[in-house]
Amino acid sequence: MGRLVMKFGGTSVANIDRIRNVARHVKREVDAGHDVAVVVSAMAGKTNELVEWCREASPMHDAREYDAVVASGEQVTAGLLAIVLQGLGIQARSWQGWQIPIRTSDAHTSARILEIDGSELINRFRERKEVAVIAGFQGIYPQTGRITTLGRGGSDTSAVAIAAAIHAERCDIYTDVDGVYTTDPRIVPKARRLDRIAFEDMLELASQGAKVLQVRSVELGMVHNMPVFVRSSFDRPEDIDPRGTPPGTLICSEEEIMESHVVTGIAFSKDEAQISVRQIQDKPGVAAAIFGPLADANINVDMIVQNVSEDGATTDLTFTVPASEYVRARDTITGAKDRIGYARLDSATDVAKISVIGSGMRSHAGVAAKAFSALAARNINIRAITTSEIKFSVLIDTAYTELAVRTLHTLYGLDQV
Repeated sequence: MGRLVMKFGGTSVANIDRIRNVARHVKREVDAGHDVAVVVSAMAGKTNELVEWCREASPMHDAREYDAVVASGEQVTAGLLAIVLQGLGIQARSWQGWQIPIRTSDAHTSARILEIDGSELINRFRERKEVAVIAGFQGIYPQTGRITTLGRGGSDTSAVAIAAAIHAERCDIYTDVDGVYTTDPRIVPKARRLDRIAFEDMLELASQGAKVLQVRSVELGMVHNMPVFVRSSFDRPEDIDPRGTPPGTLICSEEEIMESHVVTGIAFSKDEAQISVRQIQDKPGVAAAIFGPLADANINVDMIVQNVSEDGATTDLTFTVPASEYVRARDTITGAKDRIGYARLDSATDVAKISVIGSGMRSHAGVAAKAFSALAARNINIRAITTSEIKFSVLIDTAYTELAVRTLHTLYGLDQV
């Protein structure tokens, strides 16, 4: 058997009993002959608690010290799991990000992984058959020696990056669901678990609102062609044959999927705000005057729609931003009003984005048109539309979110087994 990375999220390690359950999952793979590295998140709720302590200490806290505080949650989990594994007779030790080391950029609270030296982990596999229990979500900026964190959900990114660094066969992401579904089963009970999904489709699903995996972890998997298997940590470890295929979803290259459907899944996000800049002079440089200040403020802009007036002298420009960035985005545009030269600023926070995703769209025409007709039949008004090669998104009123998702899920045959 080869090397395997197993990642467990916060709900999977929420208390000592669940950590013991995780240890039994690890033991199963060790007994099957795998060299195992385990990446763990903080226990459920602990990161939020640590973040709140930082805010209580000072609303304008030092980002470097913030990272030092919030990285401790994963360190506690790693140590506890190593202790439990040792109690089961398994050679194991905990690792903090800086000990490996996981080298990152200096963007504290949202650092990017630059390099991982997996040689010591590999040596310990060979010499001691030692399980590496690694604190996820964290690394080190080499120039200062300071701890960095990778942003929320960063343990997924840690796991895939470590899998690539140690040349693992696969990275298993254990979570509180048993795979990736065609849409949220809480909204569409007929949603189906996908046995396999291409990296590109998963990347779009993750970026458009699906919460199963962090976007950057999917990007890393695609770059390094590292298969990622999403599976449930709540399946009984004793009931799983490590040589078989347990329930879950394999995220892999498109070439490994025998049959690709036109539409793979429907994602949605209610975390959206719409801003419309009205009656701008239609001349070169206007878009830069709007989006330049937003970029300088590190505000991500998603959907962009521009309308030209009949006389061709003025234009309206509509775009969306994350709801959490709405106030900053609005204030940024207001602050640049003299440079932009607009007449009015309209905005809305009661909007949702529905995205239809599928690699099969490349070779099928009229996929989006069917959706527009189906939504119109339900009296759902579309505020904005964006398209790409394997995805299109529509912006609608939040009140119609569930109806739109159910309508489109049925329209593209995703209800069918």
